[in-house]
Amino acid sequence: MSENEITIKVRELTKHFGDFPAVNGIDFDVYRGEIFGFLGPNGSGKTTTIRMMLGLLQPTSGEAEVLGIHVNENPEQIRPRVGYMSQRFSLYNDLTVIQNLRFYGRAYGINNTELDARIQDALNMAGLVGRERTHTKDLAGGWRQRLALSVAIMHRPEVIFLDEPTAGVDPVSRRDFWDLLYELVSDGVTVFVTTHYMDEAEHCQRLAFIQDGQIIAYGAPEEIKRKTMKGQVLEISPSKPAEAIAALEEVKQAGKLLIDDVELYGSMVHVFSKDIKKQEKEIVSLLSKNNIVIYHMALVEPSLEDVFIASMKEGITKFELSKSE
Repeated sequence: MSENEITIKVRELTKHFGDFPAVNGIDFDVYRGEIFGFLGPNGSGKTTTIRMMLGLLQPTSGEAEVLGIHVNENPEQIRPRVGYMSQRFSLYNDLTVIQNLRFYGRAYGINNTELDARIQDALNMAGLVGRERTHTKDLAGGWRQRLALSVAIMHRPEVIFLDEPTAGVDPVSRRDFWDLLYELVSDGVTVFVTTHYMDEAEHCQRLAFIQDGQIIAYGAPEEIKRKTMKGQVLEISPSKPAEAIAALEEVKQAGKLLIDDVELYGSMVHVFSKDIKKQEKEIVSLLSKNNIVIYHMALVEPSLEDVFIASMKEGITKFELSKSE
């Protein structure tokens, strides 16, 4: 990856639907040959941003530049050079694997002399050899996503936009799908991916968090962690997680413990404080008084999910403050 080779440049990109700002003046760069993750809750502006970068949606203001081309002015110039895998599965269920590949290959304008070789490359890359005659509707979710990715890259694009590509796919298939993305990146392809899986976000070289149409965190995962999480994280495995959260929130609100936040993390409880060590004894005592058994407790590094939640809460607080001014 070279920081001198910017593949995607977004400046003050804005999209209003009536009075609603779906995307509100965002800025970011994506470099050649990196996986760039775009994270945010449903309705935060992720898909709208992708559609503007592809030239499928005209921005209200601002600009997006892809491969040195101003998308607002020349959307038709970037389309042969990019691939797009939409959030919804968009291939033909009644066609077989090879029929889908052949149909889309021709739609991309791949000539007949090269098409068979491209189809074979796609089958090999996605591990679909032996499934050529299978109807798409009969493929398991993971194989359907592999097929959709194969179709999106048949014309060998320089940039691939993936919108929630592994939503609803089992963990093993998700891992296999990401192995395919790493192969593409090793060949110099740039991948722009939206996801709500934090384990996937950890594997992106850089990230942007978007909330209410605004970028609220931006950078490499470790860089975002350093900037966002100023304190320490105490991880607790309690017998009654919900009751533990309630008890800790109560003393936090009353100011009886100097803790910044409390969050449920799977079956664990994460407690955040600038000096959590000073609070440990009080936390143990509090949970004991509430008949909550602590199976395990330790200081841990903040996860990207911790950072994501903290960033979302900070973004909400800033939004509420701006409304009250």
